[in-house]
Amino acid sequence: MRAAEEGRYNMPSITLGSTGIITAQNGFGALPIQRVDMKIGVQILRKAYLGGMTFFDTARAYSDSEVKLGWAFEGMRDKVVIATKTHSSTPEGFWHDLNNSLLNLKTDYIDLYQFHWPKVCYKPGDGTGMYECMLEAKKQGKIRHIGVTNHMLGLAQDCIDSGLYETLQYPFSYLSSEKEIELVEKCKKANMGFIAMKSLAGGLITDSAAAYAFISQYDNVLPIWGIQHQTELDEWLSYMDNPAVLTDERKAFIEKEKQELTGEFCRGCGYCMPCPEGIAINTSARMSLLIRRSPSENHLTPRAQDMMKKVEDCTECGLCTSKCPYGLDTPKLLKKNYADYKQIIAGKVRVS
Repeated sequence: MRAAEEGRYNMPSITLGSTGIITAQNGFGALPIQRVDMKIGVQILRKAYLGGMTFFDTARAYSDSEVKLGWAFEGMRDKVVIATKTHSSTPEGFWHDLNNSLLNLKTDYIDLYQFHWPKVCYKPGDGTGMYECMLEAKKQGKIRHIGVTNHMLGLAQDCIDSGLYETLQYPFSYLSSEKEIELVEKCKKANMGFIAMKSLAGGLITDSAAAYAFISQYDNVLPIWGIQHQTELDEWLSYMDNPAVLTDERKAFIEKEKQELTGEFCRGCGYCMPCPEGIAINTSARMSLLIRRSPSENHLTPRAQDMMKKVEDCTECGLCTSKCPYGLDTPKLLKKNYADYKQIIAGKVRVS
């Protein structure tokens, strides 16, 4: 089944660009389910489908996420749309990843196969052979549509301009800049599907209704919500029958949020990792925001304190800065967050 059942839910459906894939505007991001055991992962995936979700996004890089999808949807392949990715930069790696994905997913085809954050926009004849692999895989019937994921604005624009890709997966939320909103509109003009990742900004956005309501303004955008727990799934499924609407009150709330989070902040994408000194950069560099926006005792445990203390080992080698897709001065952010954290631990700064 390539389309959402008409009239079953109140949530609008979208067509994913030139792919012709029709799905509810409520996709499932399967990165987090690698953190739960097989039984729970399969239960969550099946409940998501029964609740109306039909688009499921995973990747070879997400450990056993593909395997869980394979077990969850065995025997019902035509009822779901599956997207996965290869991070490989060689033809040999491409075919290795693709064949493993097919095996893990218990299927003979993948609806949408994506280059996972490539460093360049792969094109036919560029000498890499990578786009030719996509074409051959499509010819063999192993994939149906070709997509790309990225965090770099310029590279994303190159992929749109190339006309070679049917979908773009890119971070998008109510904290996105005007240039990122223009990227969405550019995709629409090019009839290219836009898949929104990081729509909760790596956990900084805590109001799911506002997050969904903002995304729903764009009829060409498919958000994929990272789901790990049943409670999270229930929250997203509740919008199938009662979609959150962008009211004046929510607009005002979003504007306030944008003002509070204006400036440099870590989105937690993790592309700076691993750190040669073992620093958990993608958590430590945004601890000040996490501990205030999603208060949790887990942020203050001895284990968390040990994690933050590792910031003292930073040598400012610049590796993290060179890999940050947002151009952040990561060592500076680490030190700023660590100084704030020590104030909190000492009781000099209170967080609610």
